[in-house]
Amino acid sequence: MNLNAARKRIDELRQLLDEHSHRYYVLDAPSISDEEYDRLFRELTQLEGQFPELTAPDSPTARVGGAPLEGFDKVVHARPMLSLQNAFDHQELRAFDERVRRFLGNEGPIRYAVEPKIDGLAVQVSYSGRLFTIGATRGDGLIGEDVTQNLRTIRGLPLRLPDSAPDELRVRGEVYLSKRDFAGLNQAKEEAGEKTFANPRNAAAGSVRQLDPQIAAARPLRIVFYAPGGADRSAGGQCAFLELLRNYRLPTHAGSLAQCCEGIEQTIDAVRWIEQQRRELPFDIDGAVVKVDDFELQGRLGATAHHPRWAIAVKFKAQKAQTRVNAIEVQVGRTGALTPVAKLDPAAVGGVTIRSASLHNQDEIDRLDVREGDQVLIQRAGDVIPEILEVLVDQRDGSERKFSIPERHRACPACGSAVVRAPGDAAYRCVGLACPAKLAESLKHFASKGCMNIEGLGDKLIDQLVERGLVHSPADLYDLGEAAWAELDRMGLKSARNIVEALERGKHVSLNRLLAALGIRMVGETVAELLARRYRTLDGLLGAQYDELTAIDGVGPKVARSIVDFFSDAANREVIGRLLDHGVEPQPLAQIEQGVFADQSVVLTGELESMTRAEAKERIKSAGGRVSGSVSSKTDLVVAGPGAGSKLSKAQKLGVKVIDEQRFLEMLEHG
Repeated sequence: MNLNAARKRIDELRQLLDEHSHRYYVLDAPSISDEEYDRLFRELTQLEGQFPELTAPDSPTARVGGAPLEGFDKVVHARPMLSLQNAFDHQELRAFDERVRRFLGNEGPIRYAVEPKIDGLAVQVSYSGRLFTIGATRGDGLIGEDVTQNLRTIRGLPLRLPDSAPDELRVRGEVYLSKRDFAGLNQAKEEAGEKTFANPRNAAAGSVRQLDPQIAAARPLRIVFYAPGGADRSAGGQCAFLELLRNYRLPTHAGSLAQCCEGIEQTIDAVRWIEQQRRELPFDIDGAVVKVDDFELQGRLGATAHHPRWAIAVKFKAQKAQTRVNAIEVQVGRTGALTPVAKLDPAAVGGVTIRSASLHNQDEIDRLDVREGDQVLIQRAGDVIPEILEVLVDQRDGSERKFSIPERHRACPACGSAVVRAPGDAAYRCVGLACPAKLAESLKHFASKGCMNIEGLGDKLIDQLVERGLVHSPADLYDLGEAAWAELDRMGLKSARNIVEALERGKHVSLNRLLAALGIRMVGETVAELLARRYRTLDGLLGAQYDELTAIDGVGPKVARSIVDFFSDAANREVIGRLLDHGVEPQPLAQIEQGVFADQSVVLTGELESMTRAEAKERIKSAGGRVSGSVSSKTDLVVAGPGAGSKLSKAQKLGVKVIDEQRFLEMLEHG
């Protein structure tokens, strides 16, 4: 494809992807499948890679997240982002209306705009030349944090406005997670044994304030806009302004969720209607916002040091219920994390009957001091996830039973393997390689490209193997012949033969890739390579002791304990033995010739102009060095480029040698 053809196709793909993102994230009316969207996105990524001169800051591919930040810059708001005064019932809302009319000297009814109050993170975004240029948090109302890179990852946020929009625009909004996405995010964190988010607001705020934009990009953040951020209020009023934003393809509260009302009684009806819709909304709200619609009247009303006089937030009551904890049971997630779950007397909360609530981990049980037999208050966090809010200690009668995971479950309830809790980890975990509760995910990881690289063995085939009971550990994959593979759905003899051949080819894998494939907690690509270079053979590693593992630069106490626990488990050693019996022969890594960075720990910080970060790491490794992500007393050298931050400061404080990119290149070339 020549340059002109590429430019035409890239423009086509960008328009298509922008349109489909708008339909999915703003209109909630997708017109293509996720798979088709991903196919178009991959095609655009490939074309931009082939023709880098055609990349653009408003391309959909610019949403994937950039390099990690050292910290957030500060942004001064041109107009303060003030808090809202609260009303907790309709009488207080009527009192607000009286204050507004008295201040304006207006005896007639006031026109109000009423919108849901999403419980998220307030931000302001700016467009210049119709391109998204900067996004900032509310902060203290006067000064916020520059979170441009993270906001750029939000699919519903246009990176370029249509020609109908003004060249310069500042607008305020709320970043949030939908109820469904929040539940999915917490489920994934719980299964990974990580601390879950308390509510959607914490999840949204925590995502936007990540220093690594790729973390924000991996989370399904959404945004809704509701107020001008600058002095231009030419729309005349709030309702007209929201209509303008929709024309600019900026997401807003649409339809009956944003109502314009004549007088306070009609406004109260609108607030009451939004509260009635609360359970059905796809996002969490904690109230409704009432604003004087007319911008000129807003200007006359002005603001106090804390809140505008022309707006108020009507807060809704939390939905709770009392019930009894009948028992606490433990479930084993797909990553091996043991999750305690409270089994409850059925209780209705917000129109939904609740029978169980996750207790997340032992720390949460201890924090709440929840016991089997306790009377508790429950609520639906984010109006979605059942949670125990409080134990009613004064209602105990002495029959309640304390619960402890290590006392009830000294072995995994799913497979009988050892249960361990690493220092600093929130969860107890099963270390069993063949644990049925996590078998499918273990096999998918084992077969993946970065591990054993078994071509053709995809997720759907693995799910079939597990559902039919054909495999119980990675070693069982090598027991299946062509006939067994051919009986699976959408498989023929040719496909079956291809998988058997791929399994055979994969037997001669490098030691580091086999170690990564075993799924040892906290042993990824980097640690697996460190272990493979230190021990050379699998036998050498099997007997490794905790103290000698922690002596390896890059292997900390938690990682060392995880490795020892894994190889100490008899069931894991049995699976490894069967893999070797099937002919899996892990190959030692080729010895790196002594180079300029031999046996040195090198840290990269800041930007490099001559190569990517990944290329620099490979050059360091090929010259005998080890690349570390943090500076410590064991660090030998820091390569610092423009934008270097805390790592450079720490290196200087510790007296670690620091060089610039030019010196780095000279060392690579001349030694």
